[in-house]
Amino acid sequence: MTEKGTGSRADAWAAALLGLVAGAVALGVGQLVAGLVSPKAAPVIAVGDATVDHTPQAVKDWAIRTFGAADKIVLIGGIMVVLALVAAGLGLLARTRPGWAGAGLLAFGALGAAAAATRPDAAPLDVLPSLLGAAAGAWSLRLLTHRTWPDGFAAPHHDEPPPAPDGTETRPAGVRMAEPLADVRTEDRPAEVRPAEVRPVVMRAGGEPARFDRRGLLTGVAAGVVVAGVGGLAGRALGGRLDVGTARAEVALPRPAKALPPIPAGADLRLRDLGPFVTPNRDFYRVDTALILPQVDPKTWKLKIHGMVDRPVEITFDQLVRRPLTEADVTLTCVSNDVGGQYVGNARWLGASLSALLREAGLRSGADMLLSTSSDGWTSGTPVDVVMDGRDALLAVGMNGEALPLSHGFPVRQVVPGLYGYVSATKWITEIKVTRYDRDEAYWTERGWAAKGPIKTQSRIDLPRGGSTVPPGPTPIAGVAWAQHKGIDAVEVRVDKGPWRQARLADVPGIDTWRQWVLDGWTATPGDHTIEVRATDATGYTQTPDYAPVIPDGAAGWHSILITVK
Repeated sequence: MTEKGTGSRADAWAAALLGLVAGAVALGVGQLVAGLVSPKAAPVIAVGDATVDHTPQAVKDWAIRTFGAADKIVLIGGIMVVLALVAAGLGLLARTRPGWAGAGLLAFGALGAAAAATRPDAAPLDVLPSLLGAAAGAWSLRLLTHRTWPDGFAAPHHDEPPPAPDGTETRPAGVRMAEPLADVRTEDRPAEVRPAEVRPVVMRAGGEPARFDRRGLLTGVAAGVVVAGVGGLAGRALGGRLDVGTARAEVALPRPAKALPPIPAGADLRLRDLGPFVTPNRDFYRVDTALILPQVDPKTWKLKIHGMVDRPVEITFDQLVRRPLTEADVTLTCVSNDVGGQYVGNARWLGASLSALLREAGLRSGADMLLSTSSDGWTSGTPVDVVMDGRDALLAVGMNGEALPLSHGFPVRQVVPGLYGYVSATKWITEIKVTRYDRDEAYWTERGWAAKGPIKTQSRIDLPRGGSTVPPGPTPIAGVAWAQHKGIDAVEVRVDKGPWRQARLADVPGIDTWRQWVLDGWTATPGDHTIEVRATDATGYTQTPDYAPVIPDGAAGWHSILITVK
């Protein structure tokens, strides 16, 4: 099934399609190799991780606010769109410059290899998925192009070479000139044969138009799609052998040496649309830099404590869970949580005392920072004095009565009440270096965030929802407030700049959790209304009305919503 003289538009579409298929082959082969080497070295993941690390902070904050927990999916989708456009462009280039097109694919492979090699936890073989994938893509693009245009391409007939110095006519070998038109005036010619509307035809040796092999195109595309699909699926299956979900299911958490009483019945007001006092694990917010979840087997997990200590410590998971374990109700908050945001959640944690381990290691004089490291290389800097002041700073192994979910740090994470997560809540923790702030910097402090991140007193309106329409009549106004390791003493609400009214507070089991509140007795009247809230913590501090953005040390200001009553 060959065709002669196919239009340039059809050629272009075919070439772009071949570029896309070659790009898919590159990614499929790269995924396959990554399944053998390391799933985090897959080309898209490696480039995505590098993108996360080098994206300007303002863009990251915008992505978190706009896309929430789907920000990573959006990032990967954006990378795929860019790669598709580049691949299509290289397919177009391969029609006339196959060497350049292949070099372009190899260049992208080198980019992916560089991204994989510069990860904090990179291994030497991590460069292979991108390099071998790009090589497979370049080879497949050349093969597919040859199958579709078996005779290659020659110059179009309207691209006349310049005359030779002696005035003789020159043209590429095998290219036949179109016959000259009759000597008639342009205005006398039929419209369909006017020179401006004659399409160029690509010619091959012997004066025939270049062949377009439709069967070669279709079979080549089908084979490429199969190779890409099989490679991708096989790579995922091979990578799945590292999945520690089964190991997590087999973890039997011991009973705590320091158990907490049940959550007070009055801690949850049980109002519709009000965030529950205990956030279910499936609903707990997740903000981290990991595009794929680290798979850490508890059988091989170890925590190393070193640096400014007298006795470096190395402890296994079994040794950790045999230590006296403590339960603690702690609310975690992300520093990216804007005023009224959802990146805050409360859970009952189970873990070993971090301060006890540090005492066994023997902290040296002058140490003021714990530089903790995740299994994927992310780092956090935690103030030593906060961890050692008696609060429930834990190496947590359990969350709400079960082993930590994979997305929340299984098998072990750090939990320190009163600090934003970027300086306290290292997931998949494997190392703690006792050091000083003037010697080391953590991941986010290198990017402009404050070195220390105490949580600011905040409050949020959950109901009515901002922007909603409610019926007239008695309407409860409710929400949550938090000031971890200080506690909430009062919450006030006002409507339409009127007087502040004291809200009723729910019970709490301690000072490290958020607190629900409700204002009863407000009668909603028809029209638009503005509702504001402010909290006062146990130190006597009342939230400032002045707004501050999340950078560099957390947002501040009153949460305000607008509703319509009708």
